[in-house]
Amino acid sequence: MSTLKPEQSEHLIKLLKQRKQTLMETIAQSDQSAQPVKLDQQAFGRVTRVDALQQQSMAKASLEQSKQQLRQVLMALARFESGDYGYCLECDRPIQFARLEIRPESSLCIDCQSGKELADR
Repeated sequence: MSTLKPEQSEHLIKLLKQRKQTLMETIAQSDQSAQPVKLDQQAFGRVTRVDALQQQSMAKASLEQSKQQLRQVLMALARFESGDYGYCLECDRPIQFARLEIRPESSLCIDCQSGKELADR
């Protein structure tokens, strides 16, 4: 059973749903920017082609990041449904409300997240 108060849970669900909607809109918009660049040798100079390819590369990276964030949000909503939301997936301790309010898709407590980031270095 979650240690969150009902009003906190409602607030976090609202945040997650808003984030889901925003990410879906961002993905829809970014998808067009990440399409392959069609280069017309006569219409583009060398510098412009390089710029277009760099912009496409950045758009692809941004799109992938948004998709990853959306997956995290969807998993958090699924944890709400199963009653597992608000607990660290590593140590099973409650995640503080302040952390969840900032990053409602968080699946790790601050200690486990810090340890993971140190190990990833």
